[in-house]
Amino acid sequence: MTQNSTVTGRASNKSNGKRPPGRPRSEHSRQAILRSTLKLLRQQGFPDLSIEAVAADANVSKATVYRWWPNRGALVADAFLESAEQELQFPHTGSVRSDMSRQMRRLIRVFRSSRGKVVAALLGGGQSDPELLEAFRERFLWPRRRQAYQTLQRGIDRGELPADTDLDLLLDSLYGPIYFRFLIRHDELTEKFADKICGVVLKNCGPA
Repeated sequence: MTQNSTVTGRASNKSNGKRPPGRPRSEHSRQAILRSTLKLLRQQGFPDLSIEAVAADANVSKATVYRWWPNRGALVADAFLESAEQELQFPHTGSVRSDMSRQMRRLIRVFRSSRGKVVAALLGGGQSDPELLEAFRERFLWPRRRQAYQTLQRGIDRGELPADTDLDLLLDSLYGPIYFRFLIRHDELTEKFADKICGVVLKNCGPA
């Protein structure tokens, strides 16, 4: 092919409005699917959500949805994560108590927003659908947990926590009350609650 014919071909692509296939178009479809998932969840809840409905709302085929997600549980977990990823990052303030309290406050804000219904649906539905609970653990819980390990390890390195701190027990003690109050609703879930939890748990977990 000559240089002139190559240039002509490029000009033809531009003139007929077609875009060559590739990553941008795929990412556009993926984002549309995630937006449609959250939209339909708010409108009709998890029990009535279907891959067919999501595909139709996002103007894609079912095959396109299944290209990225094996089931609706994985799709819902990723849709929630995409909407909250930046909000739930752990800060680096130089204080383990401040880092944990701020992140826990952010989590509570997300739970109190309309996205909290998505988490409740995942956790509630997961009690009878192991696939759904697995999707929540693998796609949301464990990535956040690994970030929390790093935050707590920095606290150990700075001498704020004992070297032999049981990180899993500490995290369960910090976040368990939030999930309990979020799901049982026996009392109000507020951002100040995060500060109180940190005050009790981390105070009793100081260096020996």
